[in-house]
Amino acid sequence: MKKILIISDGAIGDHFIKRVNETYTSENIYYVVQTKQKEPENINPARFKFYEFDPTSLYKLSNLLKMEFIQVFIIMNHQIDVENTIKNIRTIKKQLRLIVLNQWKMQNEDANIVLISANELLASRFLDYLPNVPVIAQNVGLGEGEIMEVLVPFGSSFVYRHIGVIEQKNWRIVAIYRNRKLIMPSYRRMIQPNDLLVLIGAPAVLKSVYRSIKRELGQFPEPFGTNLLLYIDMNIEKHSNVKDLVRSSVYTHKMFKHDLVIKVVNPSNIEILQFIKSFRSVNVVVDIDYASIDLKNGFLNDVKSHHVGLVIVSKNMFKDFYVRNALYEAHVPVLKFANKKFSSVKDSALILSDNRDLEKISATIFDISEQMTFNIDIYNYMDEHQGEKEQTIEHYNNLAKIFSKSIKVIEESENPLKVLRKREDFVHILPFTRKTTMRQLFSLFSTDSEKLYYKLDDYHQIFIPVQL
Repeated sequence: MKKILIISDGAIGDHFIKRVNETYTSENIYYVVQTKQKEPENINPARFKFYEFDPTSLYKLSNLLKMEFIQVFIIMNHQIDVENTIKNIRTIKKQLRLIVLNQWKMQNEDANIVLISANELLASRFLDYLPNVPVIAQNVGLGEGEIMEVLVPFGSSFVYRHIGVIEQKNWRIVAIYRNRKLIMPSYRRMIQPNDLLVLIGAPAVLKSVYRSIKRELGQFPEPFGTNLLLYIDMNIEKHSNVKDLVRSSVYTHKMFKHDLVIKVVNPSNIEILQFIKSFRSVNVVVDIDYASIDLKNGFLNDVKSHHVGLVIVSKNMFKDFYVRNALYEAHVPVLKFANKKFSSVKDSALILSDNRDLEKISATIFDISEQMTFNIDIYNYMDEHQGEKEQTIEHYNNLAKIFSKSIKVIEESENPLKVLRKREDFVHILPFTRKTTMRQLFSLFSTDSEKLYYKLDDYHQIFIPVQL
């Protein structure tokens, strides 16, 4: 049996003793010192021994401390009594571990004294009830936010998503509470409005996940970042296309209402540079790098330093194998402009595939379409593999009801890539996966629409990472 000493003289201490009596363990025996004995009801006499004396008396306390305690709890109402009780214990037991309720901003450098701040505990508990603030497990694990509880609001991007298609890298959904009942998550389980999710993962990752669960339409390019980056390499880009590229980027920046950074590397045309500089303003930053730089490292540094949430490039830039791989490794959405007016686009065009990647990026698609006032057209190629596609369509129909956004599901017996090439007023939105970085030669005989994205190279395209 492990002996534990509790020194108490107030209501908090009495409540603590009551809670201890209700705990599961029977391996501890508790010695309780009170200035005025208040033995709780239904106390277990085999586990509790009560004493009535003033613990600030060294003589009286020393007799009790002849026993070997593993821990002492001090829960008292007056600072002077706490300080003298600690002094008395340290006179007899130099290394005994003390847990002390601190109501007065007491400071102590003794490694074996744990000061529990009453104000911090109360403030933390009240914070748990604030809306839009994550509830973090305080006394489980490290208590640093690696265990989090999140309420899924009605307009969340996670509502009506299947758990199996949510990319969970460095974090996991480990439990769902629905209607005050525990539901164990499974691959096919669908998240409902007002579900309470219990998450485990790296604290920094969970903060990002929390923002994603709570965010509603109108936030893009968040949670990927806050600014837009137009990236122009004048060794790759045709000079005749740059002006239209800049105009389309400025138009996009005004629609999303986020700052635009225009980054030019390998500058080689003074007239074009002057044109670009003319767009400088409070919300448009022009950054021209005259030095020769390493493409990949320079680009990734720009994304990080400018907190970029959307990268804008031309189709010539995206066609470059090394540029495309650098864009993929940045893990941010990419808007690829074709040689057409972006302002004339009316619809977002999606092509369903068997892997349900479109369900993973659905919230971002709805957000982009809402801010840009696009309709959403979903093309379903009616082959024999319809099971996964039907679940994706169900998910989009549910989100359409939540966000009051109309969608159109177009069932095609012909390859949608061929159908879309007959249209003009759309932007093709698709997942940004490793398949997109492959050289075109390796996908010539593929039937995967994601691998064949380049078949719509003459149209605007938005590539969205499937990971948060």
